Amino acid sequence: MFQAMIFAAGMGTRLKPITDKMPKAMVPVGGEPLIKILIDKLAAAGVERIVVNVHHFASQITDYLKENSNFGLDIRISDERDMLLETGGGLKKAEELFDARYPILIHNVDILSNVNLKDFYFADRKTMCPDCGIYHATADATLLVSERKTSRYLIFNKYMMLVGWINVEKGEIKSPYPEIKNMEKELVDSSREERIEFLKTNYNLYAFSGIHTFSPNLFSLMNGWPDKFPIMDFYLTVCRRAKIKGIVANNLRLMDVGKLDTLSMADDFLKTL
Repeated sequence: MFQAMIFAAGMGTRLKPITDKMPKAMVPVGGEPLIKILIDKLAAAGVERIVVNVHHFASQITDYLKENSNFGLDIRISDERDMLLETGGGLKKAEELFDARYPILIHNVDILSNVNLKDFYFADRKTMCPDCGIYHATADATLLVSERKTSRYLIFNKYMMLVGWINVEKGEIKSPYPEIKNMEKELVDSSREERIEFLKTNYNLYAFSGIHTFSPNLFSLMNGWPDKFPIMDFYLTVCRRAKIKGIVANNLRLMDVGKLDTLSMADDFLKTL
């Protein structure tokens, strides 16, 4: 089973006034809604089941899928119309819609990229269990990352396991490891470049793509979490107990179509993928 989740519930505030009348998932690029572009890409990769969370103008998404017979796929709706749950809460709410035996490929609806989703999904599953015939992962979650200039980097150790996060503009660090969290004090008077160079002496810094895989085994670690929370906060809290691995995408071409200035360039970008 190759299963995926599309995060499509967001308000799309950066795309106003377009999203005053439609959800971000239905914003057209190259003549097709963003959600159709992503569904086509997931289907081409071999995805059999897709869970879509909905909130803002939810009926526009559900009606569109129904009118197109779910594009021949097993598409399930996780309804967040009562409350927008953010990425972590949205995934937690959708737990029962997945097959618990297989990882979930998670993709933001407003991301366009040249990523081979099939290769990424199976990148951490190399060995088949002789008893059940299932390829098991060595990590609990894999995060697709790249060397891209940003203000917020994920921090990985030499084994590419997640150990923290930093806002290099402000010097803010999130990590369950005291030796990393305590670097905030050391770096408080440093420049952006000095913070990056200091961390790179012992760690790897990469930008997150918004594409990741999640093992259903991690759902048990969400017990006690609130209904609403970001998935990255969850990863940064549990990465000391669970294996959250970074996979570097070389030659990554990616566009976040969540803002008006990028939307104006999205048609041309899509043609190049």
